[in-house]
Amino acid sequence: MFFLKRNSACGDAMAESRGGKEDRRLKDSFERLWTNGTDYVAQEEFQARFTSRQLKVKTKANNIAGLQLCDLIAHSSRNEILREQGIETARVLPFGEKVINILQDKYDREGQRCFGKKFI
Repeated sequence: MFFLKRNSACGDAMAESRGGKEDRRLKDSFERLWTNGTDYVAQEEFQARFTSRQLKVKTKANNIAGLQLCDLIAHSSRNEILREQGIETARVLPFGEKVINILQDKYDREGQRCFGKKFI
């Protein structure tokens, strides 16, 4: 998980390992972003923000605090989207609700349309 903001700091991107083939696909996708950009973010923006064209991949056993934090955010975000889609009805714990409320302010919005949420 990563976010790009204009005039923000530079650094590496890191993901948690999922296995050989999955890791390779994720690394290839990241390199495509670096090389080509997207319809919404030019490759120059990626290259200006990330210090390497290679995604760093570490296992859970490495116990990296940043990846643990990403897990907390991603889990809450997933629960919110599943709840919106009517798939998940279980109660979200108070910490998760706080994360969801913070994330609401981070999405790009145009009227009632929300950009940045994905249901796959």
